Amino acid sequence: MKKILIPLLGLTLVVSCGTAKTSEGASAQSTSVAKADKAFLSAYKTIKADELKKNLYVIASDGMEGRDTGSPGQKKAGEYMINYYKSLGINPPKVLGSYYQKVPAEFMKKRGGGNLPDSENILAFIEGSEKPEEIVVISAHYDHVGTKNGVVYNGADDDGSGTVAVMQIAKAFQEAKKAGKGPKRSILFLHVTGEEHGLFGSEFYTSNPVFPLANTVVDLNIDMIGRDDAENRGKQYVYVIGSEMLSSQLKVINEAANKKTNNLELNYKYDDPADPEQLYYRSDHYNFAKNNVPVAFFFDGIHEDYHKPTDDPEKIDYPLLEKRAQLVFATAWEIANRAERIVVDKK
Repeated sequence: MKKILIPLLGLTLVVSCGTAKTSEGASAQSTSVAKADKAFLSAYKTIKADELKKNLYVIASDGMEGRDTGSPGQKKAGEYMINYYKSLGINPPKVLGSYYQKVPAEFMKKRGGGNLPDSENILAFIEGSEKPEEIVVISAHYDHVGTKNGVVYNGADDDGSGTVAVMQIAKAFQEAKKAGKGPKRSILFLHVTGEEHGLFGSEFYTSNPVFPLANTVVDLNIDMIGRDDAENRGKQYVYVIGSEMLSSQLKVINEAANKKTNNLELNYKYDDPADPEQLYYRSDHYNFAKNNVPVAFFFDGIHEDYHKPTDDPEKIDYPLLEKRAQLVFATAWEIANRAERIVVDKK
C-alpha cells in the first residue's frame, strides 16, 4: 500500500462508519450467493490456505529482491504469476494479445516517478458467458519497495497477500468455468505495478483501459489481507473501504456474501471522512473510483511490519488469508452472475 497520502481532490466520503456484520434491506435478499449453490461451493473451496502459502513463499522470497517497480526481481515474480495462469488455462485478454500491459517510464516520471524503468501490469482474463462486454475487475499490486542497504523488503503482506489471493480467486472462477458454470460477466484479474511509488500502474490502466471503463462494473481491490493490526489482534475480521461510496448495492452485496460464507467481522473504520489515514485514496481502487467505477478495498490494517524488512511470509495468518480471499470471491461471484449490473447511484 502506498505510504504517502494522496490529495483528496475535493471528494467527500458519504459512507457509514463503525463495525457491522450485515445490513438490512430487500436487496440483500436477492443475492445468488447461497450455500446450496453447488457450483459456487465447489469453486469457493478451491481457495485454500496451503496453496496461498505455497505461492506467497515464492512471490515474497528473497529471490524476488523486494519486487521494486521495473526491477529484475519484480519481473521474475511476474513471470511466476504468468506461468501460474498458463497452468490453469487462463489467457490474457484477446484484445491485448499478451499478459503484459507496458507502463512506460516516461508515464511514471511525469507523475513523480523519478527514474523508474519501464514496468508492466499483468492481466489475465475469463470471458463471461452471457454478458462478456461487462467487466468485473479484481485487482492487487505486485510491486513492493525493493532492497535497501542490502536488506530485502519482501512485502509478504504488502501486497504479496493480495497478489496470491487474486491468483487463487482466478483459479476458483476457472474451476467453475470448467464445470460449465463460468461467470456470466467477464472477470479481469489485474496485477498492477508502481503502486508504492504513486499508484502508477492502476492510473496507467484507467488512462489506457483494455476494456472501456463505461463497461467496467466494479473494482474489488485487495491490498494487505494476510495479517492483523493491534486494534484487532486475534479477530476474524477485515476492513472494507469505500464499498458504498458510489453504489448503494455494493456494500449490501458484500455483506450478504460475507454472512452466507465465513461471516467475518467487517470493519468500516476507514470510511470515516475524518480518519487521518485517508486510506480510500491510497491504493489502486482509487483510480477506478475517480472514473465513477464502484470499488471495495479489502485491507487488514497497518501493522508493526508495514514497510519494514520484517514483512515476511512466515508471519502471515494463512487461515485468515484464505477466509478473506473467499469473501472477495463470493462477492465477485454475485456481481458477475446477478441478473442486473450493480447501479452507480452516488456521487
